[in-house]
Amino acid sequence: MEDNYEIKIYHPSQKSLWNNFVKEAKNATFLFLRDFMDYHSDRFQDHSLLVYKNDQLIAVLPANISGSDLHSHQGLSYGGLVLSKKTTFDEILQIFRNLLVFLKSKNITVLRLKLLPKIYNQLPSDEIDYILFLLKASLTRRDITSCVLNENPLKIISSNRLRGIKKGEKNKLQISEGANFKPFWDDVLEPNLKKVHNQKPVHSLEEIELLQSRFPKNIKQFNVYKNDEVVAGATIFETATVAHAQYISANELGRQTGGLDFLFNYLLQHFSHKKYFDFGISNEAQGMKVNKGLLHWKESFGGRSIVHDFYEIKTENHKFLNDIFI
Repeated sequence: MEDNYEIKIYHPSQKSLWNNFVKEAKNATFLFLRDFMDYHSDRFQDHSLLVYKNDQLIAVLPANISGSDLHSHQGLSYGGLVLSKKTTFDEILQIFRNLLVFLKSKNITVLRLKLLPKIYNQLPSDEIDYILFLLKASLTRRDITSCVLNENPLKIISSNRLRGIKKGEKNKLQISEGANFKPFWDDVLEPNLKKVHNQKPVHSLEEIELLQSRFPKNIKQFNVYKNDEVVAGATIFETATVAHAQYISANELGRQTGGLDFLFNYLLQHFSHKKYFDFGISNEAQGMKVNKGLLHWKESFGGRSIVHDFYEIKTENHKFLNDIFI
């Protein structure tokens, strides 16, 4: 590792330093702030890294360790190397090379990156994609997520969706925005996931309430009511560029009354000021299968696909980053 570079393992005493860097980075969201990352610290062995050049913090890597593998944090939807807006390609190349040398010296043999989808970047940030090519990194998984580009939305809503919207209007459905997660979690989301997938939400009710209390401007709940009963809902994670549907669900009455069509017609208008509206992924089986019905529903609102990429890098491959420039 070069003398003017230093890499340190994150310590809680560096929370303010970390957060201030993330807030000004070109490729970061509120998920990388420590108050979000640390809510499930009991489940993951945090091994986040800070990269310094001449004693100046120039990059951070949200991460956890498992055996001899370092993961860009498994408790987050996405990750990767978080970079300053001022950092040039040459510096990013050196950061990555020094990072791999450091990991190899600590007997970490593999770095697993779950890249931040490009729609979340606030500036062009494809340097890592090129560096992964140089490193002969292996693409281990790829998911597709459906997005609407609000600057150029497709002026289409399928006839099925229009019927659903009309059905919601006919049934006098009402939409409520706020932080009332309990009826949606208890009466819609958890029962649905249990019945269909025999799974629980990634976030428990207590966890999503905690996170919303920490990030009230970023995490919002939209519930659909018929009379006083919650019949559908969506949990939105809002970043600088994206409104992302983290959870989407409807119960049987919600399906019968067009609850989700009614809700997402509203949400697309409500968040039209964002660059993107992201419906979320439609994959199962580690990206190898696509839920056709779910994907069709998202596309029928004008959503089109981008990818979430997962890579595996052997730390010994740092040598491939030598002598790149001519």
